[in-house]
Amino acid sequence: MTRPHVQSEVGPLNSVVLHRPGSELKRLTPRNNDQLLFDAIPWVDRAQEEHDAFAEVLRGRGVEVLLLRDLLTEALTDARARAAAVHAGVDELRLGGDVADALRSHLSGVTDATLAEVLIGGMTFEELPRAEGDSLVRRMHRPHDFAIEPLPNLLFTRDSSVWIGDRVAIAALAMPARRRESAITDLIYAYHPRFSHAARAYGAHSAPVEGGDVLLLAPGVVAIGVGERTTPAGAESLARSMFADDLAHTVLAVPIEQTRASMHLDTVCTMVDRDAVVMYPAIQHSLRAYALRPKDGELDVSGPAPFLDAAAEAMGIDRLRVIDTGLDPVTAEREQWEDGNNTLAVAPGVVVAYERNAETNARLEEAGIEVLRISGSELGSGRGGPRCMSCPISRAQLSDTGIPAT
Repeated sequence: MTRPHVQSEVGPLNSVVLHRPGSELKRLTPRNNDQLLFDAIPWVDRAQEEHDAFAEVLRGRGVEVLLLRDLLTEALTDARARAAAVHAGVDELRLGGDVADALRSHLSGVTDATLAEVLIGGMTFEELPRAEGDSLVRRMHRPHDFAIEPLPNLLFTRDSSVWIGDRVAIAALAMPARRRESAITDLIYAYHPRFSHAARAYGAHSAPVEGGDVLLLAPGVVAIGVGERTTPAGAESLARSMFADDLAHTVLAVPIEQTRASMHLDTVCTMVDRDAVVMYPAIQHSLRAYALRPKDGELDVSGPAPFLDAAAEAMGIDRLRVIDTGLDPVTAEREQWEDGNNTLAVAPGVVVAYERNAETNARLEEAGIEVLRISGSELGSGRGGPRCMSCPISRAQLSDTGIPAT
């Protein structure tokens, strides 16, 4: 069992947290999938098969795979975690006092596994425990309305937390459908024995920051996308926190287009080697960055400058190698939408990618990157690739690998 510690995007991956999709995906319907941030209704059995195959690819490379549902169930053995979980799951302002009290009483008596299932999969009004007396709240909601919302986006474990050095940043998720994910992640790190000594780099009640916007370009160098999900205030707050904890010497705040196709920085750019990125070519020359550095106890902000130049300078290298998404503008746009840029590095120059992005994968291999292909026909319906679906908690330091930069 390795202690949590992550300094880069590409150091050999030791341990990772995944979430195997379950009943929460079965709650998606044409009526609610937009609200719950899915572009299509996935075939759940196939999504589970694809996710199991993804986990096996990682295990085959010696990676310890921790499943979020198991971690949550184990954390709930602590009475404090159960109390926090019930409090987070029951929204009294929406349910009213009587229904909320009945639901809290019910959840306090169920098993740890059942409580974990309800927190993740949600609960409808039809499934609420019976109670004495009448209730306007019950009468005015349809049977299949949610008393506790499901969390289908929990599949994307990168977004709700990110490890920076030996500290964990609990994301402040921007979209209403995802905010309760932070509470679940928070209590896992607070009460699971595996993380009993974990310190915090950021808190879920701070300004919005999502893990998909946070790229650890090199030890001490962090890029933060600012767009649909992460605000300028969130990027600055996280930067100040990292400087105070001596986790970084340079933070690059990178404005990105506020669209569904580019919701996070890792939808347009990810690290594939210690000196290489795969990047959507349409933004390669327009992507800019503000450089944030600590100076005499204050914050020094410079720029904006071209992102690739600012990144290379902060990383102490001559340049970043850039591998384009796709083959031509149309293919690039298609494969960017299908998460062609959203790769997960398991070691320098070795990445997991969706097999459907054939041209991008071919470009990666031509550049000397080994590509471990997985199927994502159903997993991708929530707009997320291998990086989105994984939260590394331990990577070997690049200085310990003996692998030189290319």
